[in-house]
Amino acid sequence: MAPRPCELFYDVVSPYSWLGFEVLCRYRNTWNINLRLRPSFIAGIMKDSGNKPPALVPRKGKYMTQDLKRLSDYFQVPLHMPKDFARSVLEKGSLSAMRFLTAVNMERPELLEPVSRELWMRIWSRDEDITEAQSILAAATRAGLTPEQGQELLRKIDSPEVKERLKVTTDAACNYGAFGLPVVVAHVGGQPHMFFGSDRLELLSHLL
Repeated sequence: MAPRPCELFYDVVSPYSWLGFEVLCRYRNTWNINLRLRPSFIAGIMKDSGNKPPALVPRKGKYMTQDLKRLSDYFQVPLHMPKDFARSVLEKGSLSAMRFLTAVNMERPELLEPVSRELWMRIWSRDEDITEAQSILAAATRAGLTPEQGQELLRKIDSPEVKERLKVTTDAACNYGAFGLPVVVAHVGGQPHMFFGSDRLELLSHLL
């Protein structure tokens, strides 16, 4: 059987997106999926759906700290809460990082997976910045891009083409019914099947 197409909409500011990303990367051969990584902008999805980050609800925020530690241990992903969560995640956001990943996807798609992982490692493992140009370039270099290639892609993040591609991808997630990230869309039996979150992948496996 040919691999079933499976789209992952994600944002590196989302720790649950990282967990979903790693699980799908690990199991893509076992589950026989053709994994398509789709960098999206979570703030746009939240605004479009009327949702808000769980950390803004005090009880959810408190639970999230415990939840991420348990999930980190279970999935063996080195995930650690940033010391200044509000500033690192809620204030700084991820627009530049997601535009950069969009440019990588357009120009060097074979490196999208490692560059995405390095950006998650920066913010969610080493408590480092992902918004400044030098931060993004450091992640790109660790993932295999030369400094010159990284600079070239960084110059493109303000281009109309990159901005439009990120908007189109984010809109596609919204059209599937996204209200947060990660969102996985499996195309099975001629139909798209949308799964939200990193805790529904057993259901995805069951469908496949």
